[in-house]
Amino acid sequence: MMDFGCSPLCGDFQIAERSETRALVTMTVQHIEPVLPGHYPGFPILPGVCVIEQVRRGALATLPAQGRWAMAEIVSARFLRPVFPGDFLTAELGWTHHPDVSWWCAAVASTRRGIAARIKIRFAAGRVP
Repeated sequence: MMDFGCSPLCGDFQIAERSETRALVTMTVQHIEPVLPGHYPGFPILPGVCVIEQVRRGALATLPAQGRWAMAEIVSARFLRPVFPGDFLTAELGWTHHPDVSWWCAAVASTRRGIAARIKIRFAAGRVP
């Protein structure tokens, strides 16, 4: 398994599909995720930062280029629906290469209830602080 560094998520994800410019990653949000009890006590939902983290982990695992890459910037994140414990979360990733030696990932994260978030992340080569 790939080293994703420090992560608030303990659950694993699966790469369901992968091509040169697209990927689909999935995970089931486990009831034991450590972030759930404190987010909304009595009404647990997966925090938006964890949806972004799922996209980041999936993106790093499916990035089309070889080498060392890191998330350099969250370009945008729009949250549309909550993600609950037990949900099957999918993230459709679309890749674009930019001439400044970066890759951009446009993601749509969804559950059975519909789109949960639209996220754009820029990845840069090397170690990003």
